Amino acid sequence: MSQENNSMAGFNTSSYKLPNTSLWQKLSHKLQKNWKSAVIFIPFFWLLLFFLAPFFIVLKISLSEATIASPPYLPMVSWLDEGIVQIKIVIDNFAYLWEDDLYVDTYINSVRIAGVSTFICLLLGYPIAYAIVRAPQTTKNILLLLIILPFWTSFLLRVYAWIGLLSDQGSINDLLLYIGIIDEPIRLLYTQFAVYVGIVYTYLPFMILPLYANMEKLDLTLLEAASDLGSKPFTTFLTVTLPLTIPGIIAGSLLVFIPATGEYVIPDLLGGGNVLMIGRVLYNEFAANFDWPVASAVAIALLLVLVLPMMLYQRIQAQEVEAKQ
Repeated sequence: MSQENNSMAGFNTSSYKLPNTSLWQKLSHKLQKNWKSAVIFIPFFWLLLFFLAPFFIVLKISLSEATIASPPYLPMVSWLDEGIVQIKIVIDNFAYLWEDDLYVDTYINSVRIAGVSTFICLLLGYPIAYAIVRAPQTTKNILLLLIILPFWTSFLLRVYAWIGLLSDQGSINDLLLYIGIIDEPIRLLYTQFAVYVGIVYTYLPFMILPLYANMEKLDLTLLEAASDLGSKPFTTFLTVTLPLTIPGIIAGSLLVFIPATGEYVIPDLLGGGNVLMIGRVLYNEFAANFDWPVASAVAIALLLVLVLPMMLYQRIQAQEVEAKQ
């Protein structure tokens, strides 16, 4: 027994080696020094994996030639018998978008509906956000809960609820008939009005929350100072409150305008196919016509329409910041 213990003791002292402490210290020091780069790398990797990679796949399909096969497009790169690599790029898919009035009119209609909906959301969301900011703390929490509460319900269920409200035998027509404003049901569903109602109702919280976050940071002493100097409430709003809340207005407008431009469910269910937007055209080209190259070209063109103004705005904003410095 004693020999066995001696052998084990000999093993522990002779064969076990402590880790290289200097190496661990170098690694920990390097991580502490570059922790910011490591944290920034995570969202960049996420964007690379789930945005840039799919974008280049769609871009490749948009430059391909359509065919009757699976998938319904020819490869861009192919090998010939002589071992020569052939690269075939088709730009006719993008030219076709400008030649066919359907796509041009659909783009214009989508941007118009999204722009009007964004403006209505701003008109409704700005005073709501301002009222929440000026409310007492307990009331403020309740109001914010009411703004977020619709997100707890399925998006499709909320859209279908509006179908019941806007239909010819729906609650709105029944109420108008009961009051005596109308003599017969009016057509509300499957119109542009129904699409506007659905988009404004769905995306209004995306306007209110950025405005609230921006207004919450406002220094109320500036308003008191303007009042003490004899400024009227409306003048104070135009000269103090409104300029300070422009970042919130821009953020909320982008959060509403971008998804509203490519909206598919609301125009399809509430518009009934009578209101044509770019999301419906994308679905038709992919699922019905199986013309993936043209559908990809439509998606790329839509992305450029939405992203280029944002990049231009960010560049102008960066130049203004540099000028102030």
